Amino acid sequence: MQTRHESFEQAPMYVAVMTYLGFGIVTLFGYLRDFLRAVGLEKCHVAQERVEQKDFIPLYQDFENFYTRNLYMRVRDNWNRPVCSLPGPVFDLMERVSDDYNWTFRLTGRTIHNVINMGSYNYLGFAENNADFLKTVAEKTQHYGVGVCSTRKEIGNLSIHEELEQLVANFIGVESSMIFGMGFATNSMNIPALVGKGCLILSDELNHTSLILGARLSGATIRVFKHNNMHSLEKMLREAICSGQPRTHRPWRKILIMVEGVYSMEGSVVRLPEIIALKKKYKAYLYLDEAHSIGAVGPTGRGVTELFDVDPADVDVMMGTFTKSFGAAGGYIAGKKELVEYLRSHSHSAVYASAMSPPVTEQIIRAMKCIMGKDGSTEGIRRIRQLAENTRYFRARLKEMGFIIYGNNDSPVVPILLYMPGKVVAFAREMLTRKIGVVVVGFPATAITEARARFCLSAAHTRDMLNQVLHHLDEVGDALCLKFSRQKYSLRPDLYDETDFELDG
Repeated sequence: MQTRHESFEQAPMYVAVMTYLGFGIVTLFGYLRDFLRAVGLEKCHVAQERVEQKDFIPLYQDFENFYTRNLYMRVRDNWNRPVCSLPGPVFDLMERVSDDYNWTFRLTGRTIHNVINMGSYNYLGFAENNADFLKTVAEKTQHYGVGVCSTRKEIGNLSIHEELEQLVANFIGVESSMIFGMGFATNSMNIPALVGKGCLILSDELNHTSLILGARLSGATIRVFKHNNMHSLEKMLREAICSGQPRTHRPWRKILIMVEGVYSMEGSVVRLPEIIALKKKYKAYLYLDEAHSIGAVGPTGRGVTELFDVDPADVDVMMGTFTKSFGAAGGYIAGKKELVEYLRSHSHSAVYASAMSPPVTEQIIRAMKCIMGKDGSTEGIRRIRQLAENTRYFRARLKEMGFIIYGNNDSPVVPILLYMPGKVVAFAREMLTRKIGVVVVGFPATAITEARARFCLSAAHTRDMLNQVLHHLDEVGDALCLKFSRQKYSLRPDLYDETDFELDG
């Protein structure tokens, strides 16, 4: 039933045509500006090779430079905005302006106060500065300091690190776990320790960059299956079993399926039960990245395994991060004890990286205990329920307004499709003038025809905040003609036949 409430509505054909036309126009103007720079009519601000190195192989890739100097620089003011307060449900921004079309910025000295934060993945609101909640963090900082200055293999293995690892294992429902100081490195540095030459990785086409980098570093053969498409995955599994390795046709040493729990750009949820069934059928291994799902989905925040009521033991490698639902930093790998003990001595991230900072460790412990109810309160479960309520309400209202949004009804990641490059820029700037901070994403981070604004819901958002955001979205959507949906939705889905919701899921 979960996947039936996932929508990927296609925009009208004219939207795709106008999107390609928009990119074509800005590309042509880019070549014109390059010509003006070449003849000296326009100053070139971008990094260039020195004259004495003109015969060297270029250090800077030509197309990447072209895109940066002619497209990205013109709209760079929509990213990297300096925040000067706690990035909670609201934050303050330092106002900046540019006198040279975004090549450089200068601060005006003015602060934009109380901007509603719709971009941070602070799902449960634990990115907070409440002194009562952070008392234990302050105590651990006074006791241990802020840095360890050693790897855990040497002098950096603290008692609170082991406490956190046991807590993570209990929370997820597996035998053992180990923690890392960086979420990105949890994927990129551990995957090469699990697979190598002679192994096959089957990767979802929308997997995060950290998974892709880890797969490439491993030296294993990589094949990509269509997003959440079980027919595509099974076809590749069948071919891998029947044909074996290229040229030699020897059996693959390992076959590893890599997926995410909640996909961070689509808002879609993995079809976990079906993938587990295929994994068992073809004797493959499963690597599940729960960076955006742990803490954020499931009745008690235990991720997609709880959402689909599957046994965590059916997932061979469970990975997650503490940067989102827990308001901290780092990541974890969890599973069988043999897996964790193997990684302790073979993972580059475990052997060479500095141990997790003590105050960060304590922040994760106190957030996880709150979620589990081990702090003696119901605050954790209240936040989980509030996030679910905010997610359903926000998604339903956006659909009712006529926006095309992607993803699962349970996903707190809500992408609004904007499509055209000019509208992406106009949307971000207009929303900021209305004191709403949004994240906009376009090519090459997304497909060229699927630029979007990514909203992340939080338990810290009040209904008044969401209503204010929705009010301005409604007005901006009308002003910029962003309401492309051709489907009819209602806040009361019981008025519709059930098949009306099987749109493109």
